[in-house]
Amino acid sequence: LMRYYFVFFLSILIISCKPIYSTTEFNLAKTPKAPNYSNTLSWACIPKKYPTILEEITEKYEKKDADVFYLYPTLLLDKKDNSWNANIWKNEFRNEVINKAIFYQASAWVKSANLYVPFYRQAHYRIFDDRYTDQGKKAWEIAYIDIKRSFKYYLENYNNGKPIIIASHSQGSLHAKRLIQEFFDGKPLQNKLIGAYLIGTSIKQNEFNNIKPMVFEGDIGGYVSWNSYKYGKFPKKYDSWFKGGVTSNPITWNNEEEGKIYHHKGLLYEDKKIYSQSVSVKVIDGLLWTTLPKVPKRFLMSFIKNYHFADINLFWKDIEENSILRVKNWLKEYKK
Repeated sequence: LMRYYFVFFLSILIISCKPIYSTTEFNLAKTPKAPNYSNTLSWACIPKKYPTILEEITEKYEKKDADVFYLYPTLLLDKKDNSWNANIWKNEFRNEVINKAIFYQASAWVKSANLYVPFYRQAHYRIFDDRYTDQGKKAWEIAYIDIKRSFKYYLENYNNGKPIIIASHSQGSLHAKRLIQEFFDGKPLQNKLIGAYLIGTSIKQNEFNNIKPMVFEGDIGGYVSWNSYKYGKFPKKYDSWFKGGVTSNPITWNNEEEGKIYHHKGLLYEDKKIYSQSVSVKVIDGLLWTTLPKVPKRFLMSFIKNYHFADINLFWKDIEENSILRVKNWLKEYKK
């Protein structure tokens, strides 16, 4: 969908051919330097210090009555890179987080809430390949420890009692699921949860005890989730991974099976423009079938089946408007 993600297009094609990754045994001593969340350099985004690129598609920072805590997807993709965790101090990685994840994804929540994005030492993509999963378990734990520490610091120093949106994609959503289980589910903080957008991973109905899928556009206190895929197609791991996962409709935000193109609010494209009425969707068990977007140079996407890379920006404007509504409803309910 976007020039920035064209490399990711290619990686998806390569991944489908089971590439051989350069790898090594996990060695804690070689793990990149940990973030220090009392230092703003360990945050990709905090209020009053938004990346300037955000202003190209959103308003200048204005204080909001709610916060959004966003966790970015896997950006450590190079199969020749044998490191297990991202080095958040490398400019190349930091720029990837800001120019890809924050610009095309996290920006969707900027109008509804104050944006917080911690840098975390995410695990390399090969951890999702069965051949390397066991080898990378400790790397996965390091990624989550960073996130947990950043969230605790955020609660103690930045939140000041405001309600919270949890927003995430892919690897970020898997960590966000665990974060919600530990901090929100059946805990006092659950009342502060506006909603969780756990996008780009499979979330089963029974993964939370007290937090349920949100099935109306204005619901609060629950979560939404989806995995976008080309209309009429199925991934190879459909039965083992996707099937049974909660699948929300990001056009209607209710239980309707289909979302018509004329109701689509808009996707964020590579030219930094919003294209409304560009896609329609159909909810099936564990997948969100999505039509080929009506955008310039759409032929680039005609070769792609897996729309995972665009799970959020395909519905960028829909998410923006929906999150604004949910924040308003939370404030109406709890600020009486």
